[in-house]
Amino acid sequence: MASTYLYVFGSVLIISLASFIGVLSLALSREKLKKITLFLVSLSAGTLLGGSFLHLLPEAIEEYGASNKLWLWLLAGIIAFFVLEKLICWRHCHIPTSENHPHPLGMMNLIGDGLHNFIDGMIIAGSFMVNIELGIATSIAIMAHEIPQEIGDFGVLIHAGYTRRKALLLNFLIALAAVLGAAAVLLIGSKIDNLAAYILPFTAGGFIYIATADLIPELKKDTRPGKSLLQLISILIGIGIMLALKHS
Repeated sequence: MASTYLYVFGSVLIISLASFIGVLSLALSREKLKKITLFLVSLSAGTLLGGSFLHLLPEAIEEYGASNKLWLWLLAGIIAFFVLEKLICWRHCHIPTSENHPHPLGMMNLIGDGLHNFIDGMIIAGSFMVNIELGIATSIAIMAHEIPQEIGDFGVLIHAGYTRRKALLLNFLIALAAVLGAAAVLLIGSKIDNLAAYILPFTAGGFIYIATADLIPELKKDTRPGKSLLQLISILIGIGIMLALKHS
């Protein structure tokens, strides 16, 4: 049990530190930043889809069977992330803020990101409670998504008028909500039988929603053949990473 705690909190702390990567946006031109983030978004879409279909759902089916309950929790994950975005007008956007592409105000983004990070922590803890391999695969998928997300979040805070230092600090503090989410699942995990039976398909639904409703639509905006090919390759690389972890 001690090793599970070590893996869980080690993973969420490493992912929380990704919040500092936003500072790189200050050293890059807007065009270079957009190119990098679109590549990272493509990679993220692939890892989220690969994590869902190659790790989370197979593990859930193997452990608990392909009952209607599993598919209902999968749908619940999709609907929950849709509702989350609707309630707080927040989405997993990674395109740098500009006059032609505005983002929500800083405080709204912080609230949305805090809830999202809390859920990430729950997901990571729930995955490690099943087994270490699943926890690592899930953490990698979340990390791949968090890197471009944090770049976007930092840009939102700067655009909202925060200083660079305050934006970095707030981004990191909000990222630590993942620690609270992980602690909550570990605390209640011993009191709820087969908690992972609900968390795994719910997580898969959330990952599928983020990849297909948020990330891929962003990629479709650039229709140039060369860019589209690079995006496709990046998505396949993300899926390949998840496949490699399956057989490692």
